[in-house]
This record gives sequence, structure tokens and C-alpha cells, in this order.
Amino acid sequence: MFINGLGTANPPRSYNKTECWEAFRSSEWFGKLGLRSRMIAEAVLNKENGIEFRSLAVTSLDEVFNIDPDTLHRRFLDNAPTLGTEAGQAALEDAGIDADAIDGLVVSTCTGYLCPGLTSYIVERLGLRADVQAFDLVGQGCAAALPNWRLAEALLSADFCHNVLSICVEVSSAAMYLDNDPGVLM
Repeated sequence: MFINGLGTANPPRSYNKTECWEAFRSSEWFGKLGLRSRMIAEAVLNKENGIEFRSLAVTSLDEVFNIDPDTLHRRFLDNAPTLGTEAGQAALEDAGIDADAIDGLVVSTCTGYLCPGLTSYIVERLGLRADVQAFDLVGQGCAAALPNWRLAEALLSADFCHNVLSICVEVSSAAMYLDNDPGVLM
């Protein structure tokens, strides 16, 4: 298996550390969390950790703390197909491959669920062939790129496909939950 091209995409808006911390401090969630949890959140959002900006799929930081299931689903639906398509298009361009040369598509995500799957949106938006073999890998967590590539490798090794587009899409602001668990806060 050879990687012929890479592409990335991010939500259009990003916010710096100070903006994120101030938005959290002024949210109603700040008061719902215990002192230890607020201190963890402050460290995650403010300390020198290599993260200067966070790209979030929201139009303003006020929206970040609307984390009811319907809002999170809408955020994923509104952003995942676009981000997946943009990353896929960038990878095709980097590889110098036309969309009609793709006969396999593997898309991974763990931050939302769509039915029909995210692949159907990307197939349509990229203009992939109607006979493309499309696979949605959902819920495999942060390491989902590995099983994604393993499936792509299997499709290629079996000579079932000649060009597989592998895409991982995570819309973190569509999978946000807050509570006093340190693992959730980090």
C-alpha cells in the first residue's frame, strides 16, 4: 500500500486559548463543575501545551456549551460531510488523481452518526463513481485511522480496488460533554 496524497480540512473558525477560557468561565457549565474540575479545565485550556488555537464547528463560542443531543447531531450533520469532502478533495489533488479513479472509500468517525452513512455524502459531493465500494467505520475512537488503513490495505491487497480514498472525520465540538470526570475534561 502506498500513500499517494494527503489532505486536511478544519472548521472555518478558530479561537485562541484566552477566548476559549473566557467562554468557559462565563458559561453556566463553569458553575456546575467542582473546584478540581474547574482547575483541570483551566490547565487544559490555558497552559503551554502546544495548542494555541482550537478550530471548532460553531459560529461563536457561545454555542460551544449547547451540548444537548439534538444540537450535537446537527453540528455533526452540518460539518462532517463538508470537512470530509474538503479533506478528500485535497488528498485527490495532492495525489494527482481524479475522483473517477477512486473505486474504494473508507470513512472513519467517532464524533457522530449519520444514516445513510457519512460515505454517502462524500461520494455525492466528490462526484465519485456510482459503483465505488464505500465503508463507514463508526465509533472506533481516537485510533480509528489504523483500522481505516487496514481496511483500505485489505481492499488493495485483494485486488478488489486499485485506488482507495481513506478519510477520518472528527467534529470534536459535536461530541462535547462536560462533567467532573477528569478524563472527560481532558
